[in-house]
Amino acid sequence: MQNQVRLGKTGIVVNKNGFGALPIQRVSDETAVYLLRKAYEGGIRFFDTARAYSDSEHKLGLAFEGIRENLYIATKSGAQTGEAMREDLKKSLENLKTDYIDIYQFHNPAFCPRPGDDSGLYDAALEAKKEGKIRHIGITNHRIKVAQEAIESGLYETLQFPFCYLATDKDEALVEACRKADMGFIAMKALSGGMITNSAAAYAHAGQFENVLPIWGVQRERELDEFLSYIDNPPAMTKELSQMIEKDRKELAGDFCRGCGYCMPCPAGIEINTCARMSLLLRRSPSAGWLTEQGQERMLQIEKCLHCNQCSSKCPYGLDTPALLQKNLEDYKNVLAGKVSVTE
Repeated sequence: MQNQVRLGKTGIVVNKNGFGALPIQRVSDETAVYLLRKAYEGGIRFFDTARAYSDSEHKLGLAFEGIRENLYIATKSGAQTGEAMREDLKKSLENLKTDYIDIYQFHNPAFCPRPGDDSGLYDAALEAKKEGKIRHIGITNHRIKVAQEAIESGLYETLQFPFCYLATDKDEALVEACRKADMGFIAMKALSGGMITNSAAAYAHAGQFENVLPIWGVQRERELDEFLSYIDNPPAMTKELSQMIEKDRKELAGDFCRGCGYCMPCPAGIEINTCARMSLLLRRSPSAGWLTEQGQERMLQIEKCLHCNQCSSKCPYGLDTPALLQKNLEDYKNVLAGKVSVTE
């Protein structure tokens, strides 16, 4: 099993442990810096963040000031224009306390930015690259068509896309297309937004693809410790892990919410990216935390759905989100009433 990965033409080589820095926006500066430094000292060298992750960049800047040259930082801009992207980049550099970004990514655009298009995004990135502010241009997405277009364009050095052992044949085809194009593949949602609870199985699956760098969302020290242990002792695919993966694939087959949050915000105040997958959360994690008074209030908000279908139109997976929310609410009420048993 490969325990190192080269991110295509970037030439970046790291172990198969990328640190996903979205969750650290939920913890204090002190805790975030502790986790980030422990990750670095344990051997993790690739850290992924974004302007959209509130103070995540700021926390990376605090943690890595003075050792910046020893690691790789990827960040993202969700800007819609070249001018706005330049402002995002300026702010990212300030937050990260650095004068360059290793991989600068367009954050889930609805199209594939190209030189000379109306958005001006790619031209702004090229300009920043010439100035030495960014070293490599990447793109992230949740849409197969945009991802395919980005690969075929030859304009990008990395693609960040959801990938885990719940991946479809089309997802695996993207990985292979990136390999052939010598393009780095960064796997987001490597634990499927919390649906996958066995990190060893997730790691062993990723290890089967030589060009895939999974980024693990880390918020707690015990989570980090698991991934750090895999640097020297990477889990291999065993019969037991393979059977467990097949079981998960059957349970999670079909339409389910990945929790990406691109449907948000909801005009009715529904926390869609949690509520639309509540049935799975109740069965794949301790249920008590979801059945509190606060949890009940969150789910009952679904009854205020306006059926505006904004969420469905923004869902990169084409889900009928209002129907999915209603289905989860009905199941939740059955669990509360004791009609259905779930994980304790």
